[in-house]
Amino acid sequence: MLNSPRALHVRGRTVPAATGPLLLLEDRLEGHDTFLTGTLTLDGHDIPVRITTLDDSTTLQPTQPLPDGLPQQWSGMLHLRHGQRPREIPDDLRAAAAAAGHDLNALDDAELRYALTFLGEATTPAIRTDRLTAIVTGLPTLEGDPA
Repeated sequence: MLNSPRALHVRGRTVPAATGPLLLLEDRLEGHDTFLTGTLTLDGHDIPVRITTLDDSTTLQPTQPLPDGLPQQWSGMLHLRHGQRPREIPDDLRAAAAAAGHDLNALDDAELRYALTFLGEATTPAIRTDRLTAIVTGLPTLEGDPA
């Protein structure tokens, strides 16, 4: 689905919602901030949208009325003003897990995303250290490690 860090080819369908029509993407938006804004270019229209990505889906909520006559199933280009979220495990987390004998590979995509967000939002070195401990403590031990 990714074409570049700022423009993505997307496909989806329009679904009704209490807040107005939502544009549900066929594929979950991966590797970007969970809540952000962008512009969807669809059938020659530039539609400003709020993007919400949850565990298994991404929806685009238009911030202005949709043009008449858009198809139920559609394909367009999503332009993002924000960059990609880093998905690499930082050295301090990798070192803390290795020192404790815990397995970072046990995290699935959603758990890794949450752990990296939780760690990345630490505002002081002390908070980061506490968050490293919390993440590592929750991991299973490596196979064959008695810890």
